[in-house]
Amino acid sequence: MAAALHTLAFVYANVYKDSVALMRVAQRLLALPGLRDASLQMGNAANKDILREAGLLSAQLDAAGPSDIMVAVRGETSSACEAAVAECQAQLAGAAENVAAGQGASEAVAPRSWSMALAAQPGANIAQISVPGPYAAAEALKALKQGLNVFMFSDNVALAQEVALKQEASSRGLLVMGPDCGTAIIGGVPLGFANQVRRGNIGIVAASGTGLQEVTTQIHRMGGGVSHAFGTGGRDLYADVGGISMLQGITLLAADKSTRVIVLVSKPPAADIASKVLTALKATGKPAAVLFLGNVQSANTSVSSKLRFVHNLVDAAAAAVQLAGRAQAAVARRYALPRKPKFAPSQKYLCALYSGGTFAAEAQVICASLGLQPLSNVPLHAAQTLPDARNASRGHSVLDLGDDAFTVGRPHPMIDQAARITRLLQEAADPAVRVILLDVVIGWGAHADPAAELAPAIVKAKASAARAGRHLAVLGFVCGTEQDPQGLAQQEAQLRAAGMVLAGNSANAAWLAAQWVK
Repeated sequence: MAAALHTLAFVYANVYKDSVALMRVAQRLLALPGLRDASLQMGNAANKDILREAGLLSAQLDAAGPSDIMVAVRGETSSACEAAVAECQAQLAGAAENVAAGQGASEAVAPRSWSMALAAQPGANIAQISVPGPYAAAEALKALKQGLNVFMFSDNVALAQEVALKQEASSRGLLVMGPDCGTAIIGGVPLGFANQVRRGNIGIVAASGTGLQEVTTQIHRMGGGVSHAFGTGGRDLYADVGGISMLQGITLLAADKSTRVIVLVSKPPAADIASKVLTALKATGKPAAVLFLGNVQSANTSVSSKLRFVHNLVDAAAAAVQLAGRAQAAVARRYALPRKPKFAPSQKYLCALYSGGTFAAEAQVICASLGLQPLSNVPLHAAQTLPDARNASRGHSVLDLGDDAFTVGRPHPMIDQAARITRLLQEAADPAVRVILLDVVIGWGAHADPAAELAPAIVKAKASAARAGRHLAVLGFVCGTEQDPQGLAQQEAQLRAAGMVLAGNSANAAWLAAQWVK
């Protein structure tokens, strides 16, 4: 029986830090020996709910106010927790003392309002917002009233607030990207998690973060280029929201002379919203590729000869590049199937451990097309819900480890891979697992060298299975380009050397993994 873990908590009062700063402190704490979890959250109700669900909310933390930082650490020993608390207190206190002493003067005199920021940078027209959800809508509204478009990275924003913000923005001729918008590229400038891609004549509007990244990077690899890429946030095509941001994005791309081709990416919209979106797309007069992921009916929908419907992310990129004038877009629809290894009789199942939610959705669609029905913590159909996803898989499983349930107390797996590595080793020890499927996302905002961390874990996982008489297949792909800071070729080389089979893109990886468990 595994030893019980120890937990310690404390409140750091009257100090505000944004989520990125708190993530960085948590990352440093997680590097300490013997520490399993470290959560730093502002003391608002939404964050308390998250800690409560994770079993980390003590009476002390529950009493914290919105301007207090709640800290909870969990480790193998009480001394490991005590060391983490001491280090955390030192880091938080040191930052406050530096500002009070005048060190880091730029922080001490940082603008305290949008009007002050605009006075310092009068040409700006986009506000980036990454504050806790309960405060994000108010800040977005202030930015809109200053004439700023909004890129809202924040999540946990109420749906009614999203509707109100987007209606306000539309009335002012402004655009709200988000909430929970992870990616955008505006005039070649990446925002949030985004990749360095070639400028070109293809514009994209996507209610998807990693989906947008995969399409832009595949366009780049096929020789095409991107004019602009607008993320809308995943709920934009809900009936309540009405596709406001996607419709605005289509209008902006229609008016943009540098954009010749338009790409839309989302899960299936509400039926009336889909009709509005397709009508607006047709009205642009520009050729377009449309991916409503999981909507198999869309491929048979005839709206215009200029609209091409596709089924997966790489095909969306290929269609766009071809429509833009490169008739022979270099895309392998299906990689040749490598010789299947000899698996043990007990090995039957696929386990996908994704950091991107769109990749998890696409994998479910591809598996279903091949007769598999994987369970998931982010199922496309309720009947495929994986119970207790945080602790155990069951049968064929597709997990989004970037979902809120997995990021309590730690950064997103695109930034910090510790939780995914732990889960990789756990699944590798299961005698029923045949194939583990991974995405590796590089680019701005992502881990500086994800392959350097994943490769030793892959070697360890395969070796542990081999000692038990099993061959464990590890498959996947890298989402990125050679122009990204991490370097695509360098990342792929490290992963191949560790024994990972790389399929070139998300769709091919899912297809190959499904073939190996059929």
